[in-house]
Amino acid sequence: MDRELIERAQSGDREAFALIVDGSFDRCYQIARRVLGESHLAQDATQTAMLSIWRDLPKLRDGARFEAWSYRITVNACYAEAKRARKALPSVTPGDGHLVTDEYGTVIDRDRLERAFSRQKLEHRAVLVLRYYLDMPVEEVAATLDIPTGTAKSRIHHALQAMRAAIDADDRPPTGGSPAMNDLSASPMTR
Repeated sequence: MDRELIERAQSGDREAFALIVDGSFDRCYQIARRVLGESHLAQDATQTAMLSIWRDLPKLRDGARFEAWSYRITVNACYAEAKRARKALPSVTPGDGHLVTDEYGTVIDRDRLERAFSRQKLEHRAVLVLRYYLDMPVEEVAATLDIPTGTAKSRIHHALQAMRAAIDADDRPPTGGSPAMNDLSASPMTR
C-alpha cells in the first residue's frame, strides 16, 4: 500500500481512503470468508473491519505495517461477527472417505479439507488462513494477531492436528448400523 495514500487517509482524505478500500477490501473479504465459512457473515465482518480501519487509521504509527494491521482488524471483526451470530459455524456431514485418484480426486480432496477446516475453532482458522492462505511467516502471523510467536506456532500445530483428526474421522466407516435400523428394532411393533 502506498505510504502517501495512507498518510492522506490518516488526515481525513476520504478519496484516499476509498482507494485504500478498493485495494484491500477483496483481500480482507477473502480472509473473513475463509475464517467464518459463510459469505453473509464474512461480508458483515469485512464491512465492520473497513469501518474500524477508517476510525482507527489516524492511530496507525507506521504506514508500512498497514497490511498486517488491517488483517488483524479483519480477524478481530471475524471473532466479533461469530459471537454476534450466536450460532454454530456451518455444520458438515462426513463424506465416504474414499480416496479418488481420477480427475475428480483433487475436488474431493479439497472438499475433505474444507469440511475439516470448517470444524476448527476461529482462533485456529485465523492462524491457518494467515499462515497458509496469505503465506505469512509464523513471526508475521504472531505480529498480525498481536500474540507471541510461540503461541502462533502452538495454534498452528494444534490446528493442523485437529485438521488431521477431522479428516481421519471422516475416513472411518460409521459404526453400529444405520440409524433407521436401530429405530426399527426399538419400535414396539417389532417386539
